[in-house]
Order: sequence, then C-alpha cells, then structure tokens
Amino acid sequence: PPALALTENPDILATVGHSQLRPRLVVGFAAETDALLANARAKLDRKGADAIVANDVSAATGVMGGMANTVHIVTRDGVEDWPKLDKTEVARRLAAWIAARLTEGDRP
Repeated sequence: PPALALTENPDILATVGHSQLRPRLVVGFAAETDALLANARAKLDRKGADAIVANDVSAATGVMGGMANTVHIVTRDGVEDWPKLDKTEVARRLAAWIAARLTEGDRP
C-alpha cells in the first residue's frame, strides 16, 4: 500500500487564546475518555481559553453516535455540571451560555 504522509495541523485554540488580537471570549472543547475534568482544566490553562466544554466520550457513555450528552463547563472559577441532555438541547444551552457572557461583557 502507498505511504500516507501526515501533516501536523496548527493548534487553532492555543493560537487564538494567546493572540494579541484575542477575542473577549475563547471557548474550547475537550472530548476525553478518562480524567475528564483534570484534562479539561489543563487544556483551559495550556490553550489560554476562558472555558472548556468537556464531555466523556468513552464507549460506556454512548455519546459517540448517540443522541444525548452530558457536558461540564470548566472555567477558572470552577465547573458547571449540566445534566444529560439531547445533543440539540446541549447546543441551545451552550449558545445561550456564550451569548450571556458576551452580552454581560464578562469573561467567565
């Protein structure tokens, strides 16, 4: 078989999070299979984000290919645990969460 040449992609979240032209609010995502909150906190710091939307994607959760998800919003102030929701509702709530922070003018 022919060789597959891979190219490393730029780290968009870290680039935006550490930019001098950084927006008021930077939100990233962490799909993890273990140490969910610890990995999300580390990513928050490493990437310069204001919030990380973390979810457990291990096989036992049924998230991958499923219709529901449980997310945790990790900020420097703590963790906001959301209940298990339909993925469409997660998206709606996340959009509202982001909009609230942008209209308040506060960073989480």
